[in-house]
Amino acid sequence: MSHTPDNSSAEAGDAGSLEASRRIKLQKIIDLGHDPWGSRFDDRSYVRDIRARTGEIQYLTTDGRTLALPPDFTAETFDRKKWKADQGPGELTGPKVRAAGRVVLQRDTGKLRFVNIRDWTGNIQLFIGKNQVGEENWTLAGLVDLGDLIGVDGELRYTNTGELTIFAEKLHFHAKSIESPPDKYHGLADAEIRQRMRYVDLAYSEGTLERFLNRTKIVQSIRSTLGGQGFVEIEGPTLHTIAGGAAARPFVTHHNALDMQLYLRIALELHLKRLMVGGMERVYELGRVYRNEGISPRHNPEFTMLEVYQAYGDYGSMMDLTEQLICDAIKAVDGNYQRPWGEQTVDFTPPFQRETYDDLFAKHVGVDPQDAAAVKQVAEEIGFDTKHKHAAVIKSEVFEEKVEDALTGPIFVLDYPASICPLTKRNAKNPEVAERFELFIQGMEVANAYTELNDPDLQEQLFKTQLDGQAEEDSMAKMDHDFIRALRHAMPPAGGLGVGIDRLVMLLTNSPSIRDIILFPLLRPEG
Repeated sequence: MSHTPDNSSAEAGDAGSLEASRRIKLQKIIDLGHDPWGSRFDDRSYVRDIRARTGEIQYLTTDGRTLALPPDFTAETFDRKKWKADQGPGELTGPKVRAAGRVVLQRDTGKLRFVNIRDWTGNIQLFIGKNQVGEENWTLAGLVDLGDLIGVDGELRYTNTGELTIFAEKLHFHAKSIESPPDKYHGLADAEIRQRMRYVDLAYSEGTLERFLNRTKIVQSIRSTLGGQGFVEIEGPTLHTIAGGAAARPFVTHHNALDMQLYLRIALELHLKRLMVGGMERVYELGRVYRNEGISPRHNPEFTMLEVYQAYGDYGSMMDLTEQLICDAIKAVDGNYQRPWGEQTVDFTPPFQRETYDDLFAKHVGVDPQDAAAVKQVAEEIGFDTKHKHAAVIKSEVFEEKVEDALTGPIFVLDYPASICPLTKRNAKNPEVAERFELFIQGMEVANAYTELNDPDLQEQLFKTQLDGQAEEDSMAKMDHDFIRALRHAMPPAGGLGVGIDRLVMLLTNSPSIRDIILFPLLRPEG
């Protein structure tokens, strides 16, 4: 049965009159002796579980026979008249159920009310008849507005039109919505309003709640996969004395008691590596990091990062792990490896494609990646300033411009120029190449992994080279001497992996903006 919102005077007029009408109803609920803010409501079932009980609905004949519905029964094809003609007069009967949820649709036909409620597992229709619920409950039903939270005790059956319905026997009021919900047909069309009023977006926008519940499933799956392989989760500090582990601009704060400047962490890496020195051979952290940089559909100043380190592994170990993490996450959501991305489809069927950095550069840029002059010419044609820049930096800028957006993926890009990878072990046969990969999907970098550098002297030397010329306000403008000291106590050879959880969730839930999968993205203050 298709219902439209109740268009009574309680839902007409300007915002002030709407609120006034709802407050009048609030007082009437109190006058009836009901608490409009509800109370404990034990033994309720989720809508999803109630819907799973359709097999308990039976046909009770007037001569006392109880008949199961036919095996091929569907609500759409059920012919009640033919059933009665074949089986004799009678009525459907079903299990007693208790549900609670938000009122999202309602229709009043005089002595009958049809109300749809929604909990976080689904929607279901309520049938409220004056003769069935009694005078007090019927009066209470008349005080219900769209957006209210109500509970119901009743019997699960089908209506004459075949819609699964709870036939109410008693109503319970759990919370009055003083504010009116968004317009049914226009909803929350403005993206900023959806993000600022995420509670309304979750309650009323189609697909929003499901998207964030899928995010939770993805994160839970990641933890399960890592735990199954013997990795332990830790919590590192979010306030650092030195902003290190990545090239990014940090947020700066001040600790009053110690009178010292601190930074919100920009990466998880260096503290996790300290733990490897201490003997934690498989360790990870899944947490927030903060970068004081721009905002875009792919960037938010605070975001969720996964970093994983495996002793006696390498970047090949991390490729296998990354592939498994993503495939297991897909299984946790719905198991479909063919996933929509806008109007395209991304095939996540393993194994993922693997190509070297230089091969992709030659393919998409059209010049020999080892020909520094040719690469520089391409950069200048693009419009890049190449003065005083290392050849590898120029090459990296051209790769980002010409190659990354062309990568549909999922594709592992392997073997980056060593000079732009200061935390990465060099390839033993070719020290110009770093044992590093990045995973790209639809032009987005989703994961980054290394065979970790564990030579303390080389690490210190590379840090010094990287710090040379860095602006004081940028990250890594100071040497992390304690990290170097930790490496001198011997860190095992290892593979390390970083995964941008927000971007992965974007791709697996077909969400074009990172702000669509962060519950409360950073926004300017109202007004």
